[in-house]
Amino acid sequence: MSGAAGTDLPVILSCGDPSGIGPEIAAKAWEVLGAALPFVWVGDPAHLPRGTRVRELSSPAEAMLHAGAGLPVLPHAFPAAAIPGQPAPENAAAVISAIERAVKIVQAGEGLALTTAPIHKKALKDGAGFAFPGHTEFLAHLAGGAEVVMMLAAEAPVPPLRVVPATIHIALSEVPRALTPELLRTTIRLTVEGLRRDFAIENPRIAVAGLNPHAGEGGAMGHEERDWMRDVLEGLRAEGFAVAGPLPADTMFHPAARAGYDAAVCAYHDQALIPIKTLDFDGGVNVTLGLPFVRTSPDHGTAYDIAGTGRANPASLIAALRMAARMGAARRR
Repeated sequence: MSGAAGTDLPVILSCGDPSGIGPEIAAKAWEVLGAALPFVWVGDPAHLPRGTRVRELSSPAEAMLHAGAGLPVLPHAFPAAAIPGQPAPENAAAVISAIERAVKIVQAGEGLALTTAPIHKKALKDGAGFAFPGHTEFLAHLAGGAEVVMMLAAEAPVPPLRVVPATIHIALSEVPRALTPELLRTTIRLTVEGLRRDFAIENPRIAVAGLNPHAGEGGAMGHEERDWMRDVLEGLRAEGFAVAGPLPADTMFHPAARAGYDAAVCAYHDQALIPIKTLDFDGGVNVTLGLPFVRTSPDHGTAYDIAGTGRANPASLIAALRMAARMGAARRR
């Protein structure tokens, strides 16, 4: 049997925080995808919702044969039960080791790509001294200090939308200092390389948002665009990059504008995430570009408030698994 992307490898799904909605959406995703897109859940089978059909594996390769019989699981021991909605610091080390194990499987060539279920960073910090701002930084560390960027992608809108924030989880007041010529240049380069390698786009078109309203309007509403952003983009164009901007962010995301680029590079977090969550709140996928392996994740958190209620929507995880399979196949080609 081959996966949806025509490969002989499954996608590897790390369990994330078992007190959140991760186990529930993993079971629901298998019910939708089954053998059509084999994936392996790395976690404690006892944390899955009652009644979940499970197929415990001894190796990831078995998923290609048995994905239709039950959710393929590589058992990963946890010291404590998972109580929905209640962080369990005693499980923190096991959450981290499940991620590490999933990464090793993919790095060893036994998995096509990695998809990660949501983690709760405070629970990991309290229980195991987790020293990373989030999944992305931890995965970059596991990859030997890889230089990475975060992309959010939604395939449902027409045209689809991919956004990359140059600065991420910092206060808005810190953005003008953090957004440097070197950071913008690196973000664009990593985005272009990722689109070529993982999305099979030969000559990616990048639209770059200005920092200020109306892209500064010639200096009347801010000067970064005039003082250095235009020079950075002109330099990249001289190297052969298809880069447009700096553009007013408020006119970049309607359908006609989206048809003109393959990804938008934005100055800060909300400038990138508001449009994608507005256009496809349930189907957005978090992608890490720059890693030596493919990684996707649903674009939501642990949702402790609804964990264990049966109300969790698996759409973003399903989209993340499907995108991981396509990206993994593109990278192998």
